[in-house]
Amino acid sequence: MNVKIYIEGGGDSKSQHVQCREGFRKLFENAGFAGRMPWTVAGGGRGSTFDAFKTAAAIGSPDTVPMLLVDSEDPVTAPTAWGHLQARDGWECPANITDDQAQLMVTCMETWIMADRVAMNRAFGPPLQTSALLPVTALEAWPRDAVQDALEHATRDCGRDKAYSKGRRSFQVLASLNPETLRQRLPHFRRLIETLDRLLGSVRNGNLRHDWR
Repeated sequence: MNVKIYIEGGGDSKSQHVQCREGFRKLFENAGFAGRMPWTVAGGGRGSTFDAFKTAAAIGSPDTVPMLLVDSEDPVTAPTAWGHLQARDGWECPANITDDQAQLMVTCMETWIMADRVAMNRAFGPPLQTSALLPVTALEAWPRDAVQDALEHATRDCGRDKAYSKGRRSFQVLASLNPETLRQRLPHFRRLIETLDRLLGSVRNGNLRHDWR
């Protein structure tokens, strides 16, 4: 079985789409999926990512499972991912799509970055103002704006090439994160990894595609 993940991110730039895919490729590889990697599509904006996912869901494929991965934007209180997306964005779950095919970065990709302080210290160096970061406990409960503002404030003295910014820099840091740290601190990240592990199975199954799209 193959999994094709439509990921919110990468903006409208072809080069940023490449950087987005590379950042997630490295993260999934570090999470133990080497040899059974999911395909990824950098969807750009939130709406366009959902549209691309809906198109894939409508076309269907007997051997490829489409998956949506977007920021939750707000803390998640609904019992399911589709329940959250319906309540917040008005997005309905397409026909024949399961709840596992909607995955959330809660509340945004920056939450993942802030969860791994070792990777942050390595990426930003001594100028990183750790006191400006949010506590690692219950990180998914913080609003998106609070997470992003804290990350930008904590890295503001790290220099033009190291300070946090969307795009190339964000995906560089993403690629350096420790998935096990994220699993321990972020329940929705753990759900994503466990879902991929179940869908992709073992490389010994012999029916997996090993390329990266």
